[in-house]
Amino acid sequence: MRITAAVARFASVTRDEVLQDRPHRRVERIGDTVRRPTYPWSPAIHALLQHLEAVGFRYAPRVLGLDEDGREVLTYVEGESGPQGWAKVVDDAGLARFARLLRDYHDAVQDFVPPDGVSWSTGKAGAGDDEVICHGDFGPWNVVWQGGHPVGILDWDYARPASRIHDIVYALEYVAPFRDDAECLRALRYPDPPDRRHRVELFAATYGLTSTSGLVDAVIEVQRDGIEQVRTLADAGMQPQVDWIAEGHLEELEGRISWSQANRHLFE
Repeated sequence: MRITAAVARFASVTRDEVLQDRPHRRVERIGDTVRRPTYPWSPAIHALLQHLEAVGFRYAPRVLGLDEDGREVLTYVEGESGPQGWAKVVDDAGLARFARLLRDYHDAVQDFVPPDGVSWSTGKAGAGDDEVICHGDFGPWNVVWQGGHPVGILDWDYARPASRIHDIVYALEYVAPFRDDAECLRALRYPDPPDRRHRVELFAATYGLTSTSGLVDAVIEVQRDGIEQVRTLADAGMQPQVDWIAEGHLEELEGRISWSQANRHLFE
């Protein structure tokens, strides 16, 4: 599917902006569209986004096709994201909206059946009976906000078949958060050390979980899974995972697991 001439003409006379400029990944805004590189799993992502459009889930970008350079073309979602997203989940209201957004996504994707022949970044194809297609990278940086309200979810490249709990505990690692007080105050926009137990309980209740039992162990397991995913993608020559290993990122990830194990009393 190629981007239509009408969209291309519209984009050429409106705002252009480089959103991300890395050697392996240049992302540009051209008018009301975003141009991103494609990957072997892009057909699966496009099918997922088309399903979300068909069921009326308004928080995902729309797929418009490929441009003349073979880049995927998505609709641009206006708002604050990236580093600004962390501040939006510090208070209870923002955290609850973040959890509700994840629940709404999981409900919207529940009936999605991936097309035959597509695979995800994990290499897995179909979903099991108790699985949905998880976002796979549901963190504050990948949610777009307008004021105090989420309006979009970005960066679907790590979507994969998994149980809902995978996305839940992945998100909890970052919004509980499973980080020490110094990092919360320095980098994550908290004015005071967070009440992590309260935040886990609020997130779980808003999402619709009936218990927080087992969540800490599940977070630690997802942290371990993240290390294996980095290794797998790096072994396949994918960036930025190759650079992450060269830069010692795996040691940082292993340190996070150690911190989670030593401080689980803060969450339970």
